[in-house]
Amino acid sequence: MNIALLGYGKMGQLVEKIAKERGHDCPVIIDKKTDTIDYSKFDVAINFSTPETAFDLISGCIQNRVAVISGTTGWLENYPKIVSLCEQENGSFLYASNFSLGVNLFFALNEHLSRLMSQTGQYQPSIKEIHHIHKVDAPSGTAISLGEPIIRDFDLVNFSDSPKEKHLHIKSERQGEVPGTHTVSYSNEVDQIQITHEAYNRNGFALGAVIAAEWILDKKGVFSMKDVLSL
Repeated sequence: MNIALLGYGKMGQLVEKIAKERGHDCPVIIDKKTDTIDYSKFDVAINFSTPETAFDLISGCIQNRVAVISGTTGWLENYPKIVSLCEQENGSFLYASNFSLGVNLFFALNEHLSRLMSQTGQYQPSIKEIHHIHKVDAPSGTAISLGEPIIRDFDLVNFSDSPKEKHLHIKSERQGEVPGTHTVSYSNEVDQIQITHEAYNRNGFALGAVIAAEWILDKKGVFSMKDVLSL
């Protein structure tokens, strides 16, 4: 399979390494906004670009009938436009805030726990996420994905970067080269329940993106890692 790499930072380079280890080629690498794209040279694109360039890169792939996997966060105000375009063009698109197989199992566990905890009416939820100092968006896309079922189940209004009534508090920290640690807490005056996912390196993120690219190749529609993993 020929894979285009849209964005060639640390994640793009790691995706290239793992893709080649799995027998794929990466004949197209787009690292600058001005780079031209020959869509005939690849079967699927994996996008780990910047929030500023993601929408245009994804749109271009869909308009040229190329399946695209995107892990870029910070552009999601335009996600409904991409969904509409994908449906209009009968395209193939998969977005994930985190491609790690472990994180996506963590998402499923979090959804189940959120339902259980909300039914008690006794606990206050919160999230803490820690990432490397180079990460530009806060809170992380993974933290937002973790928070969505909690906001629904606890009948909250939105996210907040500080404790606020009817809001889910997400605390973001940037430290050194931390790949990503997410902790969901449910607390009250007598006890606390926590679940945590800690990434040791970025390999799991890149591997999941390549697996998603392999999975989507013969499919049409808008998907998530739940579809890939049959969760």
